Amino acid sequence: MATLVTFHAHPDDECIACGGVMRKAFEEGHRVVLVVATRGEHGEVPPGFLGDGEPLWQRRVEETRAAAEILGAKRLEFLGYTDSGMMGTPENDLPGSFWQAPVEEAAQRLAAILREENADVLTVYDDYGTYGHPDHIQVHRVGMRAAELAGTPRVYQSTANRDHVRAGLEVFAARAADTGVQIPGVDGLAELGKPAAEITAAVDVTPWLGVKRAAMRAHASQISEQSLFLAMPDDAFAHTFGTEWFIRAGQGPGITETDLLAGL
Repeated sequence: MATLVTFHAHPDDECIACGGVMRKAFEEGHRVVLVVATRGEHGEVPPGFLGDGEPLWQRRVEETRAAAEILGAKRLEFLGYTDSGMMGTPENDLPGSFWQAPVEEAAQRLAAILREENADVLTVYDDYGTYGHPDHIQVHRVGMRAAELAGTPRVYQSTANRDHVRAGLEVFAARAADTGVQIPGVDGLAELGKPAAEITAAVDVTPWLGVKRAAMRAHASQISEQSLFLAMPDDAFAHTFGTEWFIRAGQGPGITETDLLAGL
């Protein structure tokens, strides 16, 4: 049995980026640990969704616990930083925000967990944080340093396959009017994730798409039934989320791995 630690910026990121590999690892008998940097304090929520006086972070922590159980995580930890908001917003500069945290300090917090778990594999994000969110970029910086400090042998950078996403959008955009689902245009993909040529690991998670969607539903404050993620047709969902993509230093060129825990 090996231990997979998967590190994310906010509640709900885990199921979108790594939900399949988490459940796959669990079903194959490995230990899965979820670490989240913030409690998603600055997420958007529909009016009237929260109870009187209920803080958003509290609901998002509850949602993360529910999603973690669905995905097979046996331990859930929050590093204790505050959501930094989108890039360029005032929340970036608030004391206690993850974006403002010294990398070495935050890395020591994560490294302590990696040591406690004797982690074999760590997932972080690519150097652009997949789509440029400050907390996602910080996950990359902190996670890579934490792995150095703890001596974690395998580190995978979760990313989006830009070319794969673009191909899917071009196919499904033509059907958008029929399905009633609003498909984003391809023009916004210039900096999403990485080109296929830079990706070294592709994990087929189609057997766990139902579980992945269930974990998304657990994050109801952020992912409504009307959202693109849950409203898109099953074949579009399978194209978008049926493979989880990663980069591992020293691998490639091209896809050289299809299982993050192979041989462990």
